[in-house]
Amino acid sequence: MGEIRDLYQEVILDHNKHPRNFHKMENADSTLDGYNPLCGDHYTFYLKFDGDSIGEVSFEGSGCAISKASASIMSTVLKGKSREEAETMFELFTGIVTGKIDPAEHIAELGKLAAFAGVSEFPVRVKCATLPWHTMHGALQGKNDNISTE
Repeated sequence: MGEIRDLYQEVILDHNKHPRNFHKMENADSTLDGYNPLCGDHYTFYLKFDGDSIGEVSFEGSGCAISKASASIMSTVLKGKSREEAETMFELFTGIVTGKIDPAEHIAELGKLAAFAGVSEFPVRVKCATLPWHTMHGALQGKNDNISTE
């Protein structure tokens, strides 16, 4: 478990300080806001499709280290994935951080997302980690209503 905690520290801190794909995307095919009123996290996510695949993902906004790192890693993981693959990653990630799926069974699929496995131990932080994923999920489905963790 110590290795996972070290990975957690390293990955979360790096993606919080240096978020990837952190910018407004012009001409996005789908744009959606996500908000966590408990923590104050608020992001706008942008998706541009390339056929049935996600060509580009970006986000802007502010929030705690966990939500920003989650959004940053998500944006790198989902580039080039099909909508179906993105939905599968959504189910896997949310299952792991809520404690419904054992991360040890999916290490190869998770990559850096494995850093969030320990979030399930802190229920109040689960909403921080999943906000970007729920917002992306809504954007993939073409929802127009803002996403809230409440």
